[in-house]
Amino acid sequence: MTEQPRSILVTGGARGIGRAIVEEFLRQGHKVAAASTSGEAPQGALGIACDVTDAASVDAAFKAAEEANGPVEVVVANAGITKDTLLLRMSEDDFDQVVDVNLKGAFNVAKRASRGMLRGKWGRIIFIGSVVGLYGSPGQVNYAATKSGLVGMARSLTRELGGRNITANVVAPGFIQTRMTDVLPEETVAGYRAAIPAGRLGEVAEVASVVAFLASDAAGYVTGAVIPVDGGLGMGH
Repeated sequence: MTEQPRSILVTGGARGIGRAIVEEFLRQGHKVAAASTSGEAPQGALGIACDVTDAASVDAAFKAAEEANGPVEVVVANAGITKDTLLLRMSEDDFDQVVDVNLKGAFNVAKRASRGMLRGKWGRIIFIGSVVGLYGSPGQVNYAATKSGLVGMARSLTRELGGRNITANVVAPGFIQTRMTDVLPEETVAGYRAAIPAGRLGEVAEVASVVAFLASDAAGYVTGAVIPVDGGLGMGH
């Protein structure tokens, strides 16, 4: 690879999109720490057990990554959960838990990451959002609000840190084939497919390649952006 190896931390890195992101960075020769509730990680990555809702746990995860790989230069805030139900059935707990993991967790990770990035005068903060954040989805008031919130977070961070060679962006996947979509009824998936101009679900590797670009030196002038990887589903949103 032409670029220097970076020290990278990915949250939610044990499976799905997060795992694919970890594997892509490893393939490119970077030093990767994968943080997740289980602490599992793809071979070649440093696995760290971490609860993103707990700032002390996030701090410990960063310390482990820093000891192994040096100061974290790229962070991918991917950890997220869903608790889908229609608004009138949605409990306060359903709402609070999703906000705590998806939004506060991303805040905890970005805050801890920015300290080292400011010292190193270089950094990439990448939030994994969703087409749902701007497009909306019935039964996902909590989830959509958190993913929309990441846009405001990234753009505010861009205004705070943009002059320090640190970028902050959101990658917004659409319907991606993962274990979560594999359990959906075929008619549900067919409905999604019909709404997607590309006519198919996305692959995790297609999200990972966009994340890898944003982490690269080539993307130094891309910041405060929301980059959809959704086959055209959310066009204009």
